Amino acid sequence: MIGWENGWLWIIAALLLALVELILPGYVFMGMAGAVAVMGLLLLAGIWTGGLPMALVLTAVLSGVIWLVLSRLRGVDRSATRIWRDDINDNPRDKGGPKP
Repeated sequence: MIGWENGWLWIIAALLLALVELILPGYVFMGMAGAVAVMGLLLLAGIWTGGLPMALVLTAVLSGVIWLVLSRLRGVDRSATRIWRDDINDNPRDKGGPKP
């Protein structure tokens, strides 16, 4: 019987999550895929000796960290809608009201 300790199952799950990321982009599934892949590599190398609950907690924490790193690397979307607060015709010196 194949259990959760098999690192190859984690690697396959990571590839499936990366495939979902291709269909629904947003770096959310990519963070999860990276975390699951890291856990799979830890299991394959024999480094991880904790149980399944701790493996899931570590995977969740790694997922958040990887998502944060990827979102910082991506930067600001320049094609997003911009909200202008000031009019181009407004003069900053005129904000105080009419001058005599």
